[in-house]
Formats: sequence, C-alpha cells, structure tokens
Amino acid sequence: MATHVLVVEDEPDIRDLVVFHLEREGFTARSARSGPDALRQVKTSPPDLILLDLMLPELDGLEVCRRLRGDPATASIPVIMLTARGEEVDRGAPTGFSVGKLRVDLARHLLTVAGREVALTPKEFDLLRALLEARGRVLTREVLLDRVWGYARAEEIESRTVDVHIRRLREKLGAEGRRILTVKGAGYRFEESG
Repeated sequence: MATHVLVVEDEPDIRDLVVFHLEREGFTARSARSGPDALRQVKTSPPDLILLDLMLPELDGLEVCRRLRGDPATASIPVIMLTARGEEVDRGAPTGFSVGKLRVDLARHLLTVAGREVALTPKEFDLLRALLEARGRVLTREVLLDRVWGYARAEEIESRTVDVHIRRLREKLGAEGRRILTVKGAGYRFEESG
C-alpha cells in the first residue's frame, strides 16, 4: 500500500512539481493550496505524511502545524516543513514544542501551561525537554541521568534524583503533569494524548 502524502503549497508550479516527483517514486500524493484547505483535507482523510510550506496565505505553515499538533487526532502525523526562506535565523533546530496546553520556548527557556508562565529550574527544564523530544517512547532513569545531568553511569548519582525531579515537574505542570507516565520497571514516558 502506497504512503499517502499531502503537499501543502500555494505556488502551483512548486506544488505540481513536488506531487509529480512523489507519484513517480510510488507515493500517493494530493495537494492543498492554503492552510485552511490543508486542515480540511487532513480532517476528512488523514495522510501518512504532510509536506508543509511555511509561507502560506491566510494561515501560515507554523500555525497549521501548531493546530495539527494541538489536535489528538492529527498530532502524530509527521510534518516536513518546506520553505524558500534562506536567512540564517530561519534554519536549524526547532525553537520549541507545543503539546496540549504546554508551550515550551527553547530559545527563551520558557514554559507556559494554558497561557500561564511556569518557572522551572534549569534541570527541570532539561528534563521536560528530554521527555518531549522522546514523546511516546520510554526513557530509562539511566538515559535521563545521562541527558540531563551528564552522568554516563547511574552509580555516579542517586537514581532517586530523577524521581524527585519528575515529581516536582508533574506538580508544576498541574493537570498537564499527568502526561508524564511512570512505566514500572522501565522509566518514564511523555504521553501526547492526555
């Protein structure tokens, strides 16, 4: 069965060219000309992958992506951003995460929950970031100790440190803290649909 790809691009020449090449490689491709058109199509027939232009009329690509990520029915659809923008500030790693009522701004080290700013310690912020980057996957205490505290071996630090920080993080996140699940005997997982 072919992978279904939705190409969201307002420039007809670019859109047609991308669809042509995808179909030539065996994908099933359809297209949308605007953000609202894309959201309608995704709702009626969810694709396996979305190629999304950043600079769209009516609703830009970032806002389309935010809405997709904010809806549990579409949050897990992979999105690849396309852009003709070439400035240095436009390139690079993601600047944040948005899951449910959580908004994480990596550049400013800022967390908001339901529009309210929440103060986190640097370690709590790094812990949340590690969990968000691995959404849906279990991270062991050892992996978290390595990623957040820089310890290669769990013996170097008390592993309860992770548990204590997870508890504090859950408290600070309020109702959204329920998304951080304990997987008995394995570690922790951040659940997107909560």
